[in-house]
Amino acid sequence: MFSKKQLPAEVFGLTDSTRMDPSGAVTSIQSATVKVPAEGVELLWNAHWLERLARTYWRFLTRATLGLIRVVYSDEGREVVLIARPLRLLTFAKPEYTVTPNHGVVTWRIAGGLLVAQAHKGLLRITVTRGEASGDTAATLRVDVEVSNFYPAIAAKISDHLYRWTQSRIHVIVTYGFLNSLARGDLAESKAGQFAEPADVQKPQP
Repeated sequence: MFSKKQLPAEVFGLTDSTRMDPSGAVTSIQSATVKVPAEGVELLWNAHWLERLARTYWRFLTRATLGLIRVVYSDEGREVVLIARPLRLLTFAKPEYTVTPNHGVVTWRIAGGLLVAQAHKGLLRITVTRGEASGDTAATLRVDVEVSNFYPAIAAKISDHLYRWTQSRIHVIVTYGFLNSLARGDLAESKAGQFAEPADVQKPQP
């Protein structure tokens, strides 16, 4: 059994696909397969839990950087800051959520920041895709963390090689860490609280 605070999982099959096109736009996708209790997927497949997964990503980023990088929430969007404002590394519009029977998607559109060469282009996206059932008690999910159409300031102002060996590598390492952390099944409480927890999850049947 699982609790609504924790959904134990097994994470495997991590992959990375990172490339920069001739215009300087970066697409970087890290993926993993996550095996979870089948009953948990049915109960937690909703916008509330997708919002908590999104918050878990930001929480992991702060923990992985020992609190140096933080996420500031506002009605306008999100700001990823180094220690505090005004050192805004990345700024995003408010997240967009989509939940269908087979996909859960949260998208943050990049607005600007010190790490961005071209503002209002690109996005950060987490996609959860339901896979084949793995027996009666387990189900598999594919989790993709995607940055696309991102124009890094380091590449534009200094060198694309420097970007690849610094910021890009750090991003992949941190994202792999986030995906592996899903094995603990510990999803953070949302700070924005945009979606209420469904009643059938709040009061499960005995």
